Amino acid sequence: MNTKETGPEKGSPQSSSATSGDAKVHAQPAKASRNYLPWVLAAVALAGMSYLFTGKTTTKENPGLTHLPESYGLCSGPDAIYTVDDGRPTVDCILVLKDEILAAGTRSDIISAWDEYQTELVNKFYGGEPKAKKSLSLLETKQGSIIVPGLADSHAHLVQYGFKASLPLDTAQSLDEVLDALETYVQGHPDVSPADWISGFGWDQTRWEDWAGEFPTAAHLASRKLLAERPITLFRVDGHALWVSPRALELSREQLPGRRWPSDSEVEGGEILRDSSGDPTGVFVDNAMALVAPPSWTASQIEGYLEKAIEDALSVGLTNVHDAASLPEYIDAFAKFADDGQLPIRVYAMGNSENTTYWGDVIPKLEDYGSQEHLNVKSIKLFTDGALGSWGAALLEPYSDKPDTKGIMRVSAHSLDDLVQKFWDDGWGINIHCIGDRANKVVLDIFERILTEESEKTGESLRAVADRRRPRIEHAQIMRPEDLGRAGALGIITSVQPTHATSDMWYAETRLGPERIKGAYAYQTLLQASPRHILPLGSDFPVEGINPLLGFYAAVTRLDVHGKSPHGSAGWYPKERLTRAQALKGMTLDAAYASFAEHRLGSLVPGKKADYVVFDRDFVDEETLAEETLKAKVRATVVDGRIAYGEL
Repeated sequence: MNTKETGPEKGSPQSSSATSGDAKVHAQPAKASRNYLPWVLAAVALAGMSYLFTGKTTTKENPGLTHLPESYGLCSGPDAIYTVDDGRPTVDCILVLKDEILAAGTRSDIISAWDEYQTELVNKFYGGEPKAKKSLSLLETKQGSIIVPGLADSHAHLVQYGFKASLPLDTAQSLDEVLDALETYVQGHPDVSPADWISGFGWDQTRWEDWAGEFPTAAHLASRKLLAERPITLFRVDGHALWVSPRALELSREQLPGRRWPSDSEVEGGEILRDSSGDPTGVFVDNAMALVAPPSWTASQIEGYLEKAIEDALSVGLTNVHDAASLPEYIDAFAKFADDGQLPIRVYAMGNSENTTYWGDVIPKLEDYGSQEHLNVKSIKLFTDGALGSWGAALLEPYSDKPDTKGIMRVSAHSLDDLVQKFWDDGWGINIHCIGDRANKVVLDIFERILTEESEKTGESLRAVADRRRPRIEHAQIMRPEDLGRAGALGIITSVQPTHATSDMWYAETRLGPERIKGAYAYQTLLQASPRHILPLGSDFPVEGINPLLGFYAAVTRLDVHGKSPHGSAGWYPKERLTRAQALKGMTLDAAYASFAEHRLGSLVPGKKADYVVFDRDFVDEETLAEETLKAKVRATVVDGRIAYGEL
C-alpha cells in the first residue's frame, strides 16, 4: 500500500503462511469470442428463436427492477450517460445485447440499431420474413440519475479490507479511543480466550489528540486490565508499521533463533523501535514486521474477508478491482469464487509472495478465468520502500522533521534490478510500490534500462515497448521534478491514489519541506507528462475508504471531506487538481489500460462489456457543485449487463 499500504508485506497476518509451493494452478477455460454478432446468432439459433414477436418497442419507467431482460435499451435523460468516449462523451441511451454494448446514442439511434440487428438475424435464419422480429424492452432510469462506466479501483487490497472490517481503528482520534475499541471488541467476543491473538488495522498516531506524533509502545496496550495479558497486533493505517502488546512480544521472541531479537544490522529493510536499553518498544516497521508471528489466516477466513469486500465494492459502484499484492492463498480464493461463478466483480490480481528470491513460478498465470471470465493474473507486485507516515518512504535526503533518517529501502537497488529482470523475462507485467523520491528514481532507472535493452533488441521505440508491457509505478508519490517528466517520456504508468494526498496533506510538508513537496502528489503533472494521458486512479483500500467517489472528490478539489486543506478552500496545491472528466477517465478507461483491458472495458461504446453504474445525481458535470459528489448514491451496479447490486 502506500503512505499507507497494507498488504502481503513482511509482517502481515499472512507472512508465516506464504510458502513457495502452495499455489494451486487452475485450468484455463477456452476464451469466448469477442465478436459478439456471430456468437449471438449461434445462441439464438440453438434456442430455436423461441421468443419472436412483431417488431415493437416497449417503453417503461423502471419501477425498481432487480433483474433485466436478456437484451434491452436503457435511457437516462438528455446527455445523462457519460461514455468516456472522446467521439461522443455523453449520450441519452445505450443498447445492451446480453453482456455487451450494441449501440449508444439517442433513443432513435438505439431503436434503429436494434431494428438493424433484428433484420440481420431474420435474414440469417428466416430469409428475410418480416414477422420474425423480437421486441425491444426500453427502460428508463429514475429522474435525475446518471450512468457512468463501471468504476475501477486501480490499487486496492480486497482480503485486507475484509480483515479490517472485523476491528477497524481508523476512526480513533486518541490513544484512549484505540484502547476503548479493543476493550469493546473483547467484551463483544466472549468466544475469544485470553490466549487468542487479537488483530486490528488502521491506527494513525498523527491523528491523535494531545499526542506528539511519536509511535505508541507495547506498554500502552497493557495499560488496560482487560488487555494486559493478551497477544495483540495492530497494523498502522499504512500497513507499514505493526504495534504489538507485551504478550505478543513474548510469544514472538520465543519463535526466534536463540530466542533473541536480532540486532539492527540483522534487520534488512526494516526497523525495530527500541528503548534506551535496546529492547523493542512494541513497534516494528516494514520488513521487521515479519519478526512478529500471529497465527496465519485460514482459507475460510480469507474467503469470508473476500466476500465482505466484494459486497461492499458493488455497493459503491466498483465493478473492477486491481488487487495490489495477491498472495498465492488469496489467488486460490479468487479462483475458487470464479470456479463457482461467485466472483461478480472483475479482479486484476497482482501476484505477490513472501519469498525473497524469484517466485514467478509460484503464481499461476490466469487470463479471463472462470465461467464469468472475471479473474486475471497477468502481473506481479514488488516493493521498494515503506510509507511516509511511518518515516519509511525512501528519500534521497533526510526527512525534514527527522533528519537522522532517509527512510527505508526494503530491498537493495541491485537485488531489485535482478528480480525485475527475471519477472520481465518471464513475461509478467510488473507493478512496483514506490513512495519516496529515492525509491522512484531507483525504479525508473531499472525500467529505463530494461526498456532500452528491449527496444534495441526488437527495433521498437521505448514507448512501443512500454505500451506492450505496461510497467507500472504504484503510488508515484514523491518524485524529483525531472523524474515526473521521465516517467512520462518512458511511457511508465503511474498509478496514484487521490485520497492519499488529502489524508497526508496535514503533515506531508512537515516531513518533506517546502521544495521537495512540489514533486509530491503531482497528479496533473503526471497526467500531462504521460504520452497517452493515462493516470489510473485507486484508493489503496482499506488504507482509505472503499467508496471511489471519495477519490473522485479528492482528485478534483484537493480538499478533505470537510472542504478544508492547508491552503484553504481552493485546495492543497490546486494546480494539481484533475478535471472531472479526467478523474472519471482515471477510474474507468485508464484503469482498463493499466490492466491490458482497454479493448473491452472502461467506456460505454459498442463491442465493450456492459459494465455500468447508475447514480442518483450528476457529479460529473463541471457545473455541478463539487460537494454533490459526496452525496451521490449508487442506484444500481451492473456487470455483464446484469444487476449485481441495487435496482434500476
